[in-house]
Amino acid sequence: MASSTVNVVRYTALFTGVFYGIYHRRSLQKAHDHEKEQHAIHHREQLIVQAKQAWHQKQASAKGDGVVTDPEDPRFDLEKLIAKWEKESL
Repeated sequence: MASSTVNVVRYTALFTGVFYGIYHRRSLQKAHDHEKEQHAIHHREQLIVQAKQAWHQKQASAKGDGVVTDPEDPRFDLEKLIAKWEKESL
């Protein structure tokens, strides 16, 4: 049988390891939560920037001479765009 001193040392080491594990897990979880929050904030900021750019592009196209220069737009007309470029080059 092991002496009582050895058992005290064993259980002290066991409980110390368990409490350190709990403390370390909490610190890692806190760091992960903070990083996740920062990522969400950054993502929202990027969405806001994209929305502002789209809004400015929409406003700029509405102010112009009515020529849509975005080929993905269903109102895009290549002939009007070429005519606009010809006028600008003169």
